[in-house]
Amino acid sequence: MDNQRAEYFLEIVKQKNLTKAAQALYISQPALTKYVQRLEQKLGGKLFRGSYELTYLGRRYLEYAQDITNLNKDWDRELHDIQASSEGELNIAFPPMRAVCMVPPILRKFSRQYPNIHVNIYEQEHDIQELVLNDGNLDFAIYSNWRPIHGLQYEVLGVEEIVLILSEDHPLSQAGIQLDGCQYPWIDLKQLTDTPFVLHYPEQNTGRAVQELLRQYKIKPAVTYRSRNSRLCIELALENHAACFEPAMYAQFLRKLYPYCIFSVGNPVQVNQIVVAYREDAYLSSCAKDFIRLAHKVQGMICSP
Repeated sequence: MDNQRAEYFLEIVKQKNLTKAAQALYISQPALTKYVQRLEQKLGGKLFRGSYELTYLGRRYLEYAQDITNLNKDWDRELHDIQASSEGELNIAFPPMRAVCMVPPILRKFSRQYPNIHVNIYEQEHDIQELVLNDGNLDFAIYSNWRPIHGLQYEVLGVEEIVLILSEDHPLSQAGIQLDGCQYPWIDLKQLTDTPFVLHYPEQNTGRAVQELLRQYKIKPAVTYRSRNSRLCIELALENHAACFEPAMYAQFLRKLYPYCIFSVGNPVQVNQIVVAYREDAYLSSCAKDFIRLAHKVQGMICSP
């Protein structure tokens, strides 16, 4: 017994009139008559007698038709709950430092709205796009994007500057000026020709952006250390009176731990797009969409000076 047959039969029982039942079902009366004839032929007996009173076969069929309809209603409700993410899980990839910055404030609100959703965070230093594309378990990833790849769909959460960090006692700590379009005091990188630098590796997004900045200013600085770790870069720069570059989100977040100065740099300033990426054929549940909505808000709050 399929759901459509059950609905047709139940409507005839309810209306006790074939014409009214056909109107309620938005089908023609001849089509409904043929349905009843085919059903009785298949079952091998009459379902109705007189003015659509049920036979014994009809009464038994009614019980199963009601069960089928109720079961389908239960499934529809459960499916709606799953789609609305009343329970389940999310699998999300982040670069490690971006996860530290963004995940706790997102989850503080998300967990109140979806207490039964288990969130799995996958920290990924490299090839995060390839991971999203090839790992069917991942719902989406949040990271700074520099080259879109085929097979992924992107939503831009916002942009963030690549900023310069100097210790508060650095000779150039007060050298910044206010410029339109800059979130922080702007400093001319040419003034840092003699300053040592702690840099990220060129294959990293920040490292790549910094290489472009240095080419723009025709600067070949002394590089004291290199690291993939943003916190380590900042600590080494502060200890050695060196300079380092970080995404604004990381710089703003880590300033809660260390006192230092943040500067806008470049003309124009170098920026990263922060994106959400997921497979083009992926289904985003309601809870996934709400997580992304919260990520929009958190990104803006953390990146603000």
